[in-house]
This record gives sequence, structure tokens and C-alpha cells, in this order.
Amino acid sequence: MILAIDPGTSQSGWCVYDGQRVADSGVTPNAELLTMLQAEQAEPLRLAVEMIASYGMPVGREIFETCVWIGRFVQAWPGQPAELVYRKDVKLHLCGTPRAKDANVRQALIDMFPAAGGGKTPQIGTKAQPGPLFGVSSHAWPALGVAVTALHRSRGAA
Repeated sequence: MILAIDPGTSQSGWCVYDGQRVADSGVTPNAELLTMLQAEQAEPLRLAVEMIASYGMPVGREIFETCVWIGRFVQAWPGQPAELVYRKDVKLHLCGTPRAKDANVRQALIDMFPAAGGGKTPQIGTKAQPGPLFGVSSHAWPALGVAVTALHRSRGAA
């Protein structure tokens, strides 16, 4: 099991992924997510957090605030050391190019999973017929990308 976080300035996307399906996901205010991390002891989870990278361009206050939250999340984790995963590495791993857009990453994730649910996107499914990605939305998609990339790296498939 891996808990992955897509950090933001005030709220962050996250998902718990077991290698087959998303066990849980959401977008949570950062202070609440920090409390969740500090209390996490039920499962032997790994933590993977998307890390900020510098590309030589000026950045604003939001980037630095996100960096502070990354550090707080990593420090709060009671388990083994957290793995930092760069967005460029997620795009390269899932799409084969670091120039992929968020929509390309989302589609690559959907394509990785079996069409086991109902509805027009059976990988996601419906409430009555959930697929392996049921419940993933918004900023939980980039978190799933972080989880899949981190898990494949540890298995030597990156």
C-alpha cells in the first residue's frame, strides 16, 4: 500500500493505492491531511509526495508555500522515510515524455486499469458498478500518478 500526495498551498490531493486499485482518495485541507498523516498507523503504508522542481523560471509565493507543506508532510509521517517524486518523472513514466499535460497523465492512468465497472468510463465506473478507479477526482489524479510511479520504481519497472 502506498499513500501518495499531490501537495498544494491550502489543500492537497491524495490517494491510497494497493497496486491493483485505489483504496481511498480525496482532496483535503492541508492541516487536516497533516493530522491524518500523524495518526496513520493502521497499515504498513509507504508515503510518496510530489516534489517541486526548479526549471530556471521565477516562481511565486504559492510555490514556496507548497514547499513548506511538503516538508511538513514528510516530517509528520511516522513510517519509513517518504519518497519524493518529481512531476517530470511521473509524466515520463506514464506518458513517455516530460511534456505531457495533465489530461494525458489522467488518460494514461485510466488506460492502465481494467474496464471492470459500469458507465462510459468503466475503469472509474459508477456507484452501482465501481471500477478500480472509482472515487478518484480532481487533485487525486496527480496523486495517483505519483503512487503508480513510486510503486513501479520500487518494483524495478520504472
